[in-house]
Amino acid sequence: MTAELVRGQNHPLSQARLEIRISAGTPIVAVAALGDENGRIHGVEWVAHPGAPTQPGLEVSRQAAADHRLAVDLDAVPEAVHRVSVLLALPVGGTGPVRFGAVAAPFVAVTGLGGGEVASYTITGLEAESAVVALELYRRQDAWKVRAVGQGYAGGLAELLTDQGLPHAHQLAGTINDAVARGLARSVQAPPPRMADGDRSRQTAAPAHGPDQGGTAPQPGPVPPVSPYGGQTPGGPGQPAPQQPYPGAAPDANAVTQPSAPTAGGSIDYSHPRRQNAAPPPPPPTAPPAAPGQPAQPVAGDATGWSMEERLYNQVWGMFEDLARTTAAYRSAVDFAESRMDKELEQVLSDPRSRIGGQGDAAREAARARRTQLVAQAREALDRDLTQLAAEADVVEPALPPAYARWDNPAWHAYRVPMEIPMALRLGDLHLPEADRIRIPMLVRLPLERGLWIDSGAAGSSDGSFTDSHAMSRLAVETAVAHAARLLAVYPAGEFTVHVIDPAGSGAQPLAPLVQTGVLAAPPALGAAGVADVLGRLTQRVDLVQMAVRGGAADSLPPGFDTSQQLLIVNDFPHGFDDRAVNQLRYLADEGPAFGVHLMMVADREESSGYGPLLDPLWRSLLRLTPVADDHLADPWVGHAWTYEPSLVPPGSQVLQQVLARVAAARTKFM
Repeated sequence: MTAELVRGQNHPLSQARLEIRISAGTPIVAVAALGDENGRIHGVEWVAHPGAPTQPGLEVSRQAAADHRLAVDLDAVPEAVHRVSVLLALPVGGTGPVRFGAVAAPFVAVTGLGGGEVASYTITGLEAESAVVALELYRRQDAWKVRAVGQGYAGGLAELLTDQGLPHAHQLAGTINDAVARGLARSVQAPPPRMADGDRSRQTAAPAHGPDQGGTAPQPGPVPPVSPYGGQTPGGPGQPAPQQPYPGAAPDANAVTQPSAPTAGGSIDYSHPRRQNAAPPPPPPTAPPAAPGQPAQPVAGDATGWSMEERLYNQVWGMFEDLARTTAAYRSAVDFAESRMDKELEQVLSDPRSRIGGQGDAAREAARARRTQLVAQAREALDRDLTQLAAEADVVEPALPPAYARWDNPAWHAYRVPMEIPMALRLGDLHLPEADRIRIPMLVRLPLERGLWIDSGAAGSSDGSFTDSHAMSRLAVETAVAHAARLLAVYPAGEFTVHVIDPAGSGAQPLAPLVQTGVLAAPPALGAAGVADVLGRLTQRVDLVQMAVRGGAADSLPPGFDTSQQLLIVNDFPHGFDDRAVNQLRYLADEGPAFGVHLMMVADREESSGYGPLLDPLWRSLLRLTPVADDHLADPWVGHAWTYEPSLVPPGSQVLQQVLARVAAARTKFM
């Protein structure tokens, strides 16, 4: 029976090999520290963290995530160790929450390798703290126990580690924060709170409010993330703060923003001045009921939402989360089977009487047979889930609207310039090695909350097939053009403007579809003078809009001011850029999205390394994508390394030119 601990309570541990599962609903950092009998940490080698995830007897996650699974082997820790502390912290330097009082209470469970819970603890009562000692495993008279601690620190990891007696605590905290920032830079952002109305505007959804934001504090208690299939979205209050609507984007009176269900607890609040206490209509029962004992037949749009677009969006994210979690369960089961076999073989070898002879051989064969049986059972469960997900993907993909569809989808051949902005945009596909046949659309909310870095480096290819740097550079520009064309196509006429900087003119050929159809604001800027001109105009635009919005005078902008979303494509960076231009890029990346200016870099990270620390903040603030398949993205729940494939136009297809021609024609009528 599981012991549900309260602060200060302890419980005996009967197993040496344990797993500590953490669920927080928002990305957090998990750290495990070894301490002596007084709880003092002797050095950095006694701390397992994202930058050094393994230490004797410990293994932690390599990045911030909403869910963590930490491995602990108490028999493998050094003799001088008497305590193992589990530390949790909120990532710093991002746009997420900065205190635990604004998020749902983290839930921590100590389990055996088989998954059976030994003890659990919900960390309640936190307010201004940004780091907390969740629990500790401690040795007393050669027996191990677990104690619920819940000690929080407003000063973050640095203050926590200092209190634990660690020398150079601030330096280690900085190292951990840097490692987490690198991980977040490659993480696919979980969907933010969604609007409950089909009418979309440029105004972005607001996050769930905490007590310091004029809202109600989330109720404490373990609230594991739930798939949107049940009407809940996997996002959490740790999503980036809402962007201010830029001038010209009047708030939609019919749009209502919702708090995230998993972090607030209970069902989604769909309250609205004209829909008091109303829930979204349930998905239409278009599929026949399943036969007894058979899984339900998948249906496109089988998720909650006020419109089919929202239902499909939530369904895609539900598939993404379901695949992440079922794969995590399979990998955990395989790890358990391997660990159990190793332990049994170790016991056989430790007994001199069974090392040789028939008895030892039989024991080893039995251990291997049990491992094979456990893996087969795990694979059977995984295959069952994958079959259902594959069937769902087969019905969802053809039903996607153009903004969510691949370029080879027939929806693009019937394309018409839309009258309103869609919820999200497809940037490519994601898949895992255990489920290579299942492709999950990678959807990002609109307007974009962070810029994109299309990495043209040869190292971007996971199979090493692209070794020619020129071929990779060309493909990177083609990828940027495909993304830009999709953005132009999903916005109403005149509401999206694209600028291009190509200092050396190296991208002239792949940029031709944008240039020849006339959808660009101006021809690509060339040379250092062109770089300075475009960056100067866009930074001045952000400054002007920023002052107008913050001063409450958005209506006083100059007559004829272009209120459309602006996208800047930068090719062949850093050619033609000086330090001032790089700082302007950083400014646009940080401040631009909130005021309608977005950045898309096409560059080789290695070639740009000469800028050193000056470039690192820019690199971390953008979402890295590759022009070829590469396993560099991570999900926000369990941190799997997902293989990303860009959404490219099929060879020989004219669909991109046709779509851009219709966009250009609509822009001409609009003007």
